[in-house]
Amino acid sequence: MRDSNADLFDPRTIMDSDCATAGLGPGPVSDSDFAFAFNDSNFSDRVLRIEIIPDLPETKSDGDGCTSIADWARNRKRRREDIKKDSAVDVLVHCEEQILTCSMPDTEDGEGYVNQDEEAVAMIEESPSGVGNHLNKRGDEAAPANDGLWSMDCSAVLRVKTIHISSPILAAKSPFFYKLFSNGMRESEQRQVTLRIHASEEAALMDLLNFMYSNTLSATTSPALLDVLMAADKFEVASCMRYCSRLLRSMPMSCESALLYLDLPSSVLMADAVQPLTDAAKQFLAARYKDITKFQDEVLNLPLAGVEAVLSSDDLQVPSEDAVYDFVLKWARTHYPKLEDRREVLGLRLGRLIRFPYMTCRKLRKVLTCNDFDPELTSKVVLEALFFKAEPPYRQRSLAADEASTRYHRFVERAYKYRPVKVVEFELPRQQCVVYLDLKREECSLLFPTGMQEKGSVTFAVDYEFAARSKPTEEYVSKYKGNYTFTGGKAVGYRNLFSIPWTAFMADDSLYFIDGVVHLRAELTIRQ
Repeated sequence: MRDSNADLFDPRTIMDSDCATAGLGPGPVSDSDFAFAFNDSNFSDRVLRIEIIPDLPETKSDGDGCTSIADWARNRKRRREDIKKDSAVDVLVHCEEQILTCSMPDTEDGEGYVNQDEEAVAMIEESPSGVGNHLNKRGDEAAPANDGLWSMDCSAVLRVKTIHISSPILAAKSPFFYKLFSNGMRESEQRQVTLRIHASEEAALMDLLNFMYSNTLSATTSPALLDVLMAADKFEVASCMRYCSRLLRSMPMSCESALLYLDLPSSVLMADAVQPLTDAAKQFLAARYKDITKFQDEVLNLPLAGVEAVLSSDDLQVPSEDAVYDFVLKWARTHYPKLEDRREVLGLRLGRLIRFPYMTCRKLRKVLTCNDFDPELTSKVVLEALFFKAEPPYRQRSLAADEASTRYHRFVERAYKYRPVKVVEFELPRQQCVVYLDLKREECSLLFPTGMQEKGSVTFAVDYEFAARSKPTEEYVSKYKGNYTFTGGKAVGYRNLFSIPWTAFMADDSLYFIDGVVHLRAELTIRQ
């Protein structure tokens, strides 16, 4: 027997193939397009009676009157706060009716995996037994209702809509309706189901019902699509959630919309159908704040989900991982002034995004004495970092490759502005060091035209030699020799080490990029 939770007419495959040209939604498909049967008594076996009741006081539809994502977010926040103030809704039971409830308790504090933004919905169907029963959101039977408990007063109904529906079509699209219609109720051509919703949900529900027949939506704006997405989540129409996600991804994204997508209710965020949308939002934020030093004030004001998206990026341009650590501490102290809360968010969320193996040993010593982190955690991450630093290069590369497909990239190197170098020092017969630096092609593209600035006031003279690996031998070839006296405050560098135009150096057939990496070596000897 086929899984009752399956979407029998799932347009996911259709969307992937037919939407390539338009980029908006599925084209006409003969075997899953039942638009002709929508609200047609000739092709229906039930009547859906939709009772529309007023919204909670001082609330309106999330999408009502919204012309932007910002309006939708403000309305949803206000509505969430009002719902929290409202007491839990029970079910009205009549002796001639069977009451089915789709309650959505608030989970603002994380207690439960349901949609915290939607009010209770009751569905009433004729019952020959005269016994009232509860059904939860998944359609499971619960304890009999108490006749003394009242909920949405019938006198408050604003208007009623009646629609002819086909239970097989709705059940095929939605596990919610499948369980509702297969709950042992009497077979009858005149069976009537009453669905009670708030006025703010009317437009989204009507669009959702139409989608279940036609695989198309009339909603074209972000606020309207978000309302439909929330309704699709409530009634478990995964194909519509995918459709809304695809349409939202095709629209221009802003920081505001990206943060809103990451702040949707947990039941929506955890749905596979919405994962591409949240991934796109994370990628947008990561690209927007790629150079975190230029937008430090903006990033400091981002919520937790936004900061996580930025810090998860391998392409984050920062001076070093030490700067990431300092930023995380600053953000946590700003948003979580209580030490207990700060330790929790650092230990469970942000601490995992700091790549401790690429921090300097000096900064790692400070990590061990930092009170913001749990002492057990700091000992663990510092020890792990030191072991990584002690590994040979091939082993470090292997560890980084193993994490390529995981969520946290502890051993993957970012695009640091201050590139880590390997240094070999000699004291005898004279003070000398050999410095090795490897740069990827994309890293080199960010260097032109730049130089370095001397730091410090000590004066000393050095003899130096620059070399680079070159094809076809791939051995180090000396490119320039000379001497220099450091006096402090001057620009230091060599503008054309290879004596060729920059475009020739960066070309695909360049002699100096071996597997996309240029290998540099500098020998410096202090002159007596």
